[in-house]
Amino acid sequence: MPQQTSLQNHPTLSFPTVADMESFLEVSHSTSSGFYLKLAKKNSGIPSISAAEAVEVALCFGWIDGRANALDSNYWTVRYTPRRPKSIWSQKNVATVGKLIEQGKMRPAGLAAVEAAKDDGRWERAYAGPATITVPNDLTAALEKELQAKVFFGRLNKSERYAVLHKVATASPKNRANRIKALVKQLVEGKSTGGSVEKLKKTANAKKAASKTVPAKRRASSLEEIKDTAPSEDSQVPQPRREGLRRRQ
Repeated sequence: MPQQTSLQNHPTLSFPTVADMESFLEVSHSTSSGFYLKLAKKNSGIPSISAAEAVEVALCFGWIDGRANALDSNYWTVRYTPRRPKSIWSQKNVATVGKLIEQGKMRPAGLAAVEAAKDDGRWERAYAGPATITVPNDLTAALEKELQAKVFFGRLNKSERYAVLHKVATASPKNRANRIKALVKQLVEGKSTGGSVEKLKKTANAKKAASKTVPAKRRASSLEEIKDTAPSEDSQVPQPRREGLRRRQ
């Protein structure tokens, strides 16, 4: 049974094993609004599901990971919630789901979330993480027309640059042109993406602090979407996401 405390209106749970988290979501995936998962740090000696394992379990049930925060000397926490109907997917989570389907691990709720994303185009529009994202042709063309914006964009740091590219990548086809226009206007005015960048930095710092004592393999998987800052998918702004375990799939 998971250990439970309370945090910001959602319970805080810890699962010693994958089976424990699976058992919880088997019963609660359709009724719970979310929880904070306590992940034990590397040197704590406390039995704990890993960050990577937790993401996979969540995807199986149509859930996503969100923002990570340091908790205490033994734990850090990650918010988990059911995937929202229009939640954007990350390429990393798309690939993970493909593996889970091959392994026969996906549950009906998780498969339903995948089919919904395929039906409305979100699956195809899955966004890349900081390590693989590129500047799209339409943004490049817009920047070429505004030298001031192009110069300012070139001076952005990695986090700020990813915040801009993430906004473009997650725009719907209908709104993409207008979003690029608005972003270029901000760049002309010498502005970054404002709140999104600040949220990204805040989350990145929290994950960096929390992951200092987490094994490298676990850290790389968990902090995709810093990846995939991982924007968590859940926050819909890059969060150093990744249905989505996040600015939250």
